[in-house]
Amino acid sequence: MKPYKILIFITLIICTLAAICVFFPKNGVKVGNAEIRFPSLENVLVGEKQKEVVLKEEIDSVELEHLNNLKDTLKQYKVALTEQEGRFYLPNNRVDFFDKMFAKMEQARGNHEVIRVLHYGDSQIEMDRLSHNIRSFFQSTFGGGGPGLVPVIQTIPSFAVSQYASGGLTLYTSYGEGPRANGNYGLMAKCYRLGGNATFTANASSHKDTDPRVKHFSNIKLLYNDRTGNFSATLRDRKGSYSNTMTSEGTGVHNFHWNMDTVTTSLQISMQGSADIYGIMLDDGYGVAVDNIPLRGSSGTQFTMISESILRNCYAQSNVGLIIMQFGGNSVPSIYNQKSLGNYCRAMDKEIKCVKRCCPNATILFIGPSDMSTRKGGVMHTYPMLPQLVDSLRTIALRNNAAYWDLYQVMGGESSMIAWVKNGLAGPDYIHFTPAGANKVGKILANNFSTAYEFYKTRKGITKQQFDTLWNAAAK
Repeated sequence: MKPYKILIFITLIICTLAAICVFFPKNGVKVGNAEIRFPSLENVLVGEKQKEVVLKEEIDSVELEHLNNLKDTLKQYKVALTEQEGRFYLPNNRVDFFDKMFAKMEQARGNHEVIRVLHYGDSQIEMDRLSHNIRSFFQSTFGGGGPGLVPVIQTIPSFAVSQYASGGLTLYTSYGEGPRANGNYGLMAKCYRLGGNATFTANASSHKDTDPRVKHFSNIKLLYNDRTGNFSATLRDRKGSYSNTMTSEGTGVHNFHWNMDTVTTSLQISMQGSADIYGIMLDDGYGVAVDNIPLRGSSGTQFTMISESILRNCYAQSNVGLIIMQFGGNSVPSIYNQKSLGNYCRAMDKEIKCVKRCCPNATILFIGPSDMSTRKGGVMHTYPMLPQLVDSLRTIALRNNAAYWDLYQVMGGESSMIAWVKNGLAGPDYIHFTPAGANKVGKILANNFSTAYEFYKTRKGITKQQFDTLWNAAAK
C-alpha cells in the first residue's frame, strides 16, 4: 500500500475514535448483563496531566512523611545539643558553628590535603591521652593517618609513636624550666636549635591499643626557621629504599615536605646547618591529622609569648582546621579570690584573641578544667573558686567566638572528683585522670564531635527554611 493511503487510513481511524469519544453516552451502554463504556475525548487528551497530578500528590505525601520523621530526629538533636550534659556550648547558640570545619575536612582527601587539629593542654593530655580518642573519630570519618606533630626530642613518652634524637640540639621553651628564646618558638611553644648535625628517628608504636591508622608514615613535613640559609635535611625510609635530601630556600620560616611513594613504619631524618626546628609532622595520606601538644605546668598563657609573625607563619604552613585549648587546671590552686580569678581570666582572654589573630580561619574549642579536690577540715572538697572559674572561662570563650566544652560538668560537677578517684578513674592527687579516666573523657568528647557531625549531615539534606521551621517546631 502506498504511503499516502496508509496516512489516510490512520487519519480515518483517529477521527472515527474521536467521534465515538464525543457521541458515545457518558453513562455507557448496557448490553444484557454487561456494560460498555468509552472514555470521553477530554479524558483521552488530559489523561497524562491527571497522572502527573496524582504523582505529585504522592511525592508530596512521601516528602511530608520524611519531614515529619526529620522533625522527630531534630527533636533528639535538640536535646543532645542544647540540654544534655557534656554538650558543646556554642557562640550565640549557633548550631552551624562547626559547619565550615566539617566541610573542609570532607574535602581533604579529594583536595589532597591534610587538615590539622591541634590539641593543646597541660599534663592532663600527656601520653596522647584524650587526643587519641578524637584522632580515631576524625581519621575514621575523614581519612588520614599517622601520629601527627611531634617535637624533635620527645621528653614525655607517647603511645602514638616511638622516637629518639641525637646531635647538636638545644631546647628553648616558653614554659617550664630551661633557656628562653625571646619569642622564637613555633606552634608547639618551643623550638630545638640546631647547630651542626643531628638525627631524628621515628618508629611506629608497638602498643597493642594504638589505633592501626597511626602506625604508618608516608606524608612527612619538617617545620623550621633557617637562621643562616644553610639548612638541609635528608629523609630515609629505614624499611625501604626511599631517600630524599632537601635544601632550604633561605632564611625564615619554611618547611620540607616529603610525600613518600609507599608507607613505612620507621624513618630517619638527618639534619645539617643552623636552624630552629619547630616540629616534625608524621602523617599518612590525606585527611585529618590530630596533634597532641602537652605543655606540662602551663596555664595556657604561652601563646602571647610567641612572636606573632612566627606563629602565624607556622599555622599557615600547617593548614590548621581546629585548635583545642585545654587549660585552667594548673591555675586553680592559685585562684583564691575575685582578684586572682579576674587576673587569670583576663590573661586567657588575651590568649584566645592571640590564637584567633594568628590563625583566623581555624575553629577554636576551649576545654575548661576538670573537677579538682583539696583537703579542708580533714575532708576532700572541690577547690572553692573552681566553679566560678569554669563559668568565667565559658563566658570568655563564647565572647571570643570559640566553642566551650565543660569538663567539670562532664565529670558530674562539684566534688565529682571524689567519686572518680574511688572508681579508679582519677589518681590519689585528686587532680589527674588515670588512663581509664582519660579514656572515658576522651570517648565522651569524641562522641560529641560525632553527634555534631551527624547533625551537620542531616541539615545538608534540607533547605535552611525547612530546617528553621522544623528546628523551631522541635522546641515545642
